[in-house]
Amino acid sequence: MVTRYLSVISLDDTLALLTREFSCMPACVDVPLEDATGRITAGPVFARYSVPEIHLSAMDGIAVVSAETKGASEQHPVTLPRAARVNTGNVVPPEYDAVIMIEDVWEKEGTYTIRKAAAPWQHVRPAGEDLAESEMVMPSSHRIRSHEIGALATYGITHPKVIAVRIGLVPTGSELVTAGTRPKPGQVVESNTVMAKAMLDAAGATCTRYPFVEDQPEKIRDAIARAVMENDIVIVSAGSSAGTKDYTAEVIAGLGEVLIHGVAIKPGKPVIIGRIDSKPVIGLPGYPLSALTVLREIVLPFLRNFGLFIPEPEIIRAQITTAIAKEVGSDEFVLCTLGKVGGRWVVSPQSKGAGVQMAGVRANAFLRIPRASEGFDAGSVVEALMMVPEEEVEGALIITGSHDPVIDYLANLIQPTGITVLSTHVGSMGGILALRKDECHAAPAHLLADDGSYNTTYIEKYLPGIAVDLLCIAERQQGIVSRDHLTFRDLPGRSFINRQKGSGTRMLLDHELKKAGIDSSAIPGYEREVTTHIAVALAVKSGEADAGMCVYSAAKALGLPFVPVASERYELAFRREHADDPRLVALIEAIRSPAFREILTRLGGYDTKETGQLRKGA
Repeated sequence: MVTRYLSVISLDDTLALLTREFSCMPACVDVPLEDATGRITAGPVFARYSVPEIHLSAMDGIAVVSAETKGASEQHPVTLPRAARVNTGNVVPPEYDAVIMIEDVWEKEGTYTIRKAAAPWQHVRPAGEDLAESEMVMPSSHRIRSHEIGALATYGITHPKVIAVRIGLVPTGSELVTAGTRPKPGQVVESNTVMAKAMLDAAGATCTRYPFVEDQPEKIRDAIARAVMENDIVIVSAGSSAGTKDYTAEVIAGLGEVLIHGVAIKPGKPVIIGRIDSKPVIGLPGYPLSALTVLREIVLPFLRNFGLFIPEPEIIRAQITTAIAKEVGSDEFVLCTLGKVGGRWVVSPQSKGAGVQMAGVRANAFLRIPRASEGFDAGSVVEALMMVPEEEVEGALIITGSHDPVIDYLANLIQPTGITVLSTHVGSMGGILALRKDECHAAPAHLLADDGSYNTTYIEKYLPGIAVDLLCIAERQQGIVSRDHLTFRDLPGRSFINRQKGSGTRMLLDHELKKAGIDSSAIPGYEREVTTHIAVALAVKSGEADAGMCVYSAAKALGLPFVPVASERYELAFRREHADDPRLVALIEAIRSPAFREILTRLGGYDTKETGQLRKGA
């Protein structure tokens, strides 16, 4: 039995070990030219023939002997004893050495008269002008770009020889089902090797995904042995931790040796690096974001040793919106949203949970917190590593605050304009505080004051002296979602799922409890919090709670009974100084569009009579 874990080593030491222990000699293969974009040449590429192979005319005109044009001028025109009519790209007959443009020729009864002498090789593309036969087109280790494919075709190269790194991907786990299959309780869609293949194919590797392997040591052993025989690198997904069915390390040790079991990175610590038949075998953790970290920080850098082109992510120095604490000893990687607000780069961490794949979908950057660091303070300037091109980050619209499903629909409406909406669900109060620090473009909010008004009281209190406008998204229904048509009065004694402190929904709930004379301590689960309306409805649908409070559209989306409690004003708050920002203008236009009103009507639970109306918040 393999000890779990072996001595955990640093990320830098891991990369050094991979370089030291493996020779990394890639194979060379011929690929069809149309599949060669992004591939790395395995050796110099030479032209098979000259281009052009013979002298060609560069103009429409006549081919002439330059010596026979000598002395021609306006005062002394010369009628040529011989000439040949040619068009652009035609072969220049071998007896001629120049071309005169047809505009400079007078033709009469089959003879050509000129008034200007021609220089030797004038308007002639000589043989080999572009490239001569056997001349080098590309050196070795060159990454073939898409626009170079046409040139390679012109020079006669139909199957360039490129570097080939064959990677076998072995998914393990008795609980796995294929993408597109709705998993039953206890089942998991196998996504790690799907992600790995996409990332590694893009890097120029050639990946083979093998069939799922059940959690049986002998079956895992046979699958890994086959993959090792057929590939240069093998990546085994899942089974690298310390669970009762985690056999990957044991199998690798039986077939070869385990070099590393545990790297000081978060997420991704359980990664395994072994050797079988002199080939590297890497065991990925099962959690998707752990697997992503291992692929990005270990596997892709390792592929550089094979000669593949792995670009370094570009870095933007940005101000971090919230503090991140960590223990010394591990490099920690945190997915983030990065954008520019008022000319200043700001970066907001996403969830650090290794299984929360939507963090990866929402993120456009990540942070590396060095192992010697204890984290970052809020407001400090950090290095954000971009996951997308800078122009896409420049076009990001940052929305921070209250969650509602319609925010996603708004994002979809403005996406065709090239603006990406990055939304972070921190509750209405969290959004107002982000707006105060100028860390977002807009903050959705529905904060109920004691006098029954929405939002203005809180803006005046927390953003004094700052001009803020409020744009009505909609009046929306909030109520009790349940499986049994529970009402507000039925909540005592029934298990509950709540929204987080500082959210407008939580404030509304507390307001209504106070009005009804219901003590929150009488509601089991009142302290359990989630950050979205959909999460509330899902917890109810799954039976984790009897009831919760959410918007009608969330209950409707999951087919659950809904009993209205109150109608509230859901608004978008933004600083007036940013009102002319094209990204914010696009969002406002989307809110005021007929298409958005149609969406609200279709979702249900929204009153659109004031949608798009602007008022001063402060």
